[in-house]
Amino acid sequence: MAYLLISVACSVLVSVLLKLMQRRGIDTAQGITWNYLAASLLCFGLLDPPLAALGHADTPWAELGLLALLLPGIFLALSASVRAAGIVRTDIAQRMSLVLSLLAAFLWFGEQANALRIAGLVLGVGAIACLVARPERGPRGGGWQAWALPLVVLVGYASVDVLLKRLAAAGTPFAASLQVAFVAAFTVMLCMQGARAWRTRVAFTGAALGAGLLLGTLNFANILFYVKAHRALPDHPAVVFSMMNIGVVVLGTLVGVLGFGERLGRLNLLAIPLAIIAIGLIAAGIG
Repeated sequence: MAYLLISVACSVLVSVLLKLMQRRGIDTAQGITWNYLAASLLCFGLLDPPLAALGHADTPWAELGLLALLLPGIFLALSASVRAAGIVRTDIAQRMSLVLSLLAAFLWFGEQANALRIAGLVLGVGAIACLVARPERGPRGGGWQAWALPLVVLVGYASVDVLLKRLAAAGTPFAASLQVAFVAAFTVMLCMQGARAWRTRVAFTGAALGAGLLLGTLNFANILFYVKAHRALPDHPAVVFSMMNIGVVVLGTLVGVLGFGERLGRLNLLAIPLAIIAIGLIAAGIG
C-alpha cells in the first residue's frame, strides 16, 4: 500500500511542480530537459537495465525511437495543459488515456472484451467528453487550449502505453526500454534547448536545472513505486491498477481545487465520478 501511495503522490506532484514553475517564471522547457537527465541517471542506478539485450538483431529500434520523440513531446503538452486547463483536468486526462489503451488492446493485441470492460470503456468516453467541456464562457475559460491540450495529453499517454506494449511483446526488457528512451529524450531536448539558446539568446538557468532535476526524480519515482506495487501484489494487478488511477484522479482534484483554486463546470465535475467508475469497471474486467 505504501508503494501505491508514494506513486500516486509523485504523479500528482509532477503536475504541481509544473504549475509552480510556471507561476515563478521558471523555463519549463529547460526543466523538462533536465528532468530526463535525472530520470536517466536514476533508471541506470536503480533498475540496472540489461542494455545487452538491445544488441539482438530483432530489437524494435523504430518503436524505441518513436518513444524517445514522444516522451518529451507529451511532457511539453502536459506542461501546457496544466497551464491552460489546470491540474484537475490534466490529471484526469492522463488517467483516462487508459480508455484508448484498452481500445488498442482489443484491436491490436488480441485482448478479450467482456461486459465490464466495455461498460468501463463507454463510461470512460463519457468522462472524456465531460472533461474537455469548457468550465465557463469567455477568455477566462481558457479558450480552445483548455479542451484541446487535455486531449493531446490523453492521446499522447495512450500512445506511450501502446508503444510500451509493443516493446514488451517484442521481448525488450522494460528497464532497458526506459533507459534508452530517457537518454534519447534528454538528447533531443538538450539539442532543442541549445538551438533555442543560440537563436533567441535565452540562457540556461540554475532555477530550471534544480526544478528539472526534482521533476525527473518525481517522474521516475512514480514509475519505480508503481512497478514495486505490482511486485508487492503480484496476484492483484487489478487492485494496483484501480487504486493508482483512482488515487491520482481524487488527489489531483483535491490539490487542484483546494490548493490552486481551480474552477470546474458542472460537466467537468461529472467527469470525476464517471472516470472513477470507469476505472473500477475496467479493473474489475481485468480481475
